[in-house]
Amino acid sequence: MQAAALNILARVKRSPFLFPLALVAGMAMVLITETAYVQATGTLDDLGRTARAREHLQTLLRRTVDAESGQRGFLLTGREQYLDPYRAALNEIHASQRFLSDYYGAMPDHAGLMTRMNKALDAKLSELATVMTLYREGRHDAWRNLLLLDIGREKMAEIRNLSEDLLSVESRRVESGRRGIYDTLLLHRIGVGAMSAVSLLALFMYLRQTRALEAEQEERQQAMARQRDELEREVVERTRQLTELAQHLQTAREDERSRLARELHDELGALLTAAKLDAARIKSRLGGNSPEASERLAHLSETLNSGIALKRRIIEDLRPSTLSNFGLVPALEILAREFGERSQIEVFNRMSPVSLKPADELTAYRLVQEAFTNIAKHAQASRVELTLEEHEGMVQVAVRDNGVGFDTGGKTRSAHGLLGMRYRVEAAGGELSIVSTPGLGTQVLALLPMKPAGATA
Repeated sequence: MQAAALNILARVKRSPFLFPLALVAGMAMVLITETAYVQATGTLDDLGRTARAREHLQTLLRRTVDAESGQRGFLLTGREQYLDPYRAALNEIHASQRFLSDYYGAMPDHAGLMTRMNKALDAKLSELATVMTLYREGRHDAWRNLLLLDIGREKMAEIRNLSEDLLSVESRRVESGRRGIYDTLLLHRIGVGAMSAVSLLALFMYLRQTRALEAEQEERQQAMARQRDELEREVVERTRQLTELAQHLQTAREDERSRLARELHDELGALLTAAKLDAARIKSRLGGNSPEASERLAHLSETLNSGIALKRRIIEDLRPSTLSNFGLVPALEILAREFGERSQIEVFNRMSPVSLKPADELTAYRLVQEAFTNIAKHAQASRVELTLEEHEGMVQVAVRDNGVGFDTGGKTRSAHGLLGMRYRVEAAGGELSIVSTPGLGTQVLALLPMKPAGATA
């Protein structure tokens, strides 16, 4: 029996209807609260109208007495100022009659009492007015006889009795309204308590259910975290290996360039020089005997000179001799001058001697070379600024143009060149930033670490 109960409880805990049940209970509680509020406010509004009706009933009785007192004062003294309370009482009596007639007009059970009250009031006021009219006409015996008939006293007694009856009606309405409010509050209390209990029960079961799910999710997250850590370690190791490989390839590439530059300088340079010397000897032996041959030799000499110039440019591109022979600043000045002459772009230099390792000097040179290449191909610039200086313990290399610029978030035609720039700078332990806006030009800025004091290479 106990096992069956536990089984049922376990099924309830795993039930998918727990949360909807709690939601329905909450909505039911809101509905009960709103219903109780509407009923309570409606009852309070009724009680407010009842209170106003009681006030008007009391006003009718009080102001009728005031009117009668004003009439008596006038009859005793004959002075008109005693009629001021009488006239004021008439206005308030008529206003209260209108309110009460409308109020009881919606109550068929009590409309008859109000009709009788209006008739009694009209009769009483008529009796007061008739006595004063007879008084003003000098018919003293007539108004005295009218007073002695006790018509006014009887009407006043009727008005009091009707007022008491109507006040009793309103008292019963007040008591009924109070009981209604108490009943509404009691039902609201019971309903809210029941729905709160259901909600708490559903919430408790839901929490019990989610606790197991959270434990399972936590275990899964821990497993995923362990797997992620393993993957991150593998990525770091692979990245380190790829970085080392890329650095090796970069070094091998520069070494191969240096080897090719030396071979071109030594072997091709020797061949071209020997060919030029042979052409000069042949020209000197021919003299002026063969103008056509002399012309061909002159053309051959010019071709050899062009080949020697091309060889020099290729060697400079492969391995700038000015960098190793004169240093970074003169090498960049020559590079900027030649770029300006080829591209017809005005280049402004602001460079000062800096302390860099030879490999980092080559990185800075290649950076400026790649930036000039991109400017010539894509920037459509008319002005370029080249800056080399020390800045907060780092060497700053910057190339800025006034060209068309580009969106740094998109893929551009020079994306691979920019990526190569970034890699070379970061491999040297520096930072590269590229700032560009369409129509506002581009700035390539690199920060490279300075050569430690006392370092030889």
